[in-house]
Amino acid sequence: MQVQQWQSTIVNFFITYGFQIVGAVIILIVGAIIARWLGKLTDKWLAKQHLEPPIRLLLVRVVRLLVFGLTALLALDKFGVQITPLIAGLSVAGVGIGLAAQGVLGNVLAGLTIIFTKPFRVGEYIELAGVYGQVQTISLFSTQLLHMDNSRVVIPNRKIVGEIMHNYGTTRQLSLSVGIGYGSDVTLALATIHQILDANPRVLKDPKPVVGISALADSSVTIGISPWVNVPDFVPAQLEIYQAVIEKFRARGIDIPFPQRDVRLLGQSA
Repeated sequence: MQVQQWQSTIVNFFITYGFQIVGAVIILIVGAIIARWLGKLTDKWLAKQHLEPPIRLLLVRVVRLLVFGLTALLALDKFGVQITPLIAGLSVAGVGIGLAAQGVLGNVLAGLTIIFTKPFRVGEYIELAGVYGQVQTISLFSTQLLHMDNSRVVIPNRKIVGEIMHNYGTTRQLSLSVGIGYGSDVTLALATIHQILDANPRVLKDPKPVVGISALADSSVTIGISPWVNVPDFVPAQLEIYQAVIEKFRARGIDIPFPQRDVRLLGQSA
């Protein structure tokens, strides 16, 4: 008897709600197809904007989730569920969550601003807000910089937007100097430095290095050496150029004087 009641209840349920269930399932299937299609379309558009793959994947998932969420609401409407109170409840909950997570949402909005305005890209060297380094990753919440000593700096995105930023790009200019004696051949010294820079594979040929007399110091003539290198070569290039300069100068008899002063005492008896 009980089994018959269960069977009768199940049959009545499918008779009453069968078309609604079929309609809801069809809506969900169509919604999933549309969500997938819009996701692919969004992914192609974001790829043309040269966004990073993790950010692109996250935005595609957000689009798919929104489309499928709207589809689920339509499916619930088929079952007679009142959508208006549900949407109102979700709106109130969204406001509460937004107030509780202002910092997180601020980082997300700032991250989207950085992603779409592109003030810098991964691999470029930037300086802002008292920190500097090569951009490693750009996410929705933060941007990670790499220092020359391989330490990492993580900056919340809301600290970046609106700040004054110096973007060096993917190349940097060295600022080196060497002193030669006043009796040394300046022309030979300049030619030697140009040869050193031409032979170094880390030094970029375009733009051309800047080499010339930068100061007349007390004990030496200071020659400024300012070539351009790629960001990863910034430190190694300095070490190699300085080593080559001292070796070549010694081999060619170009004097690199150390600071010195002549002191004369007056009024002393013999």
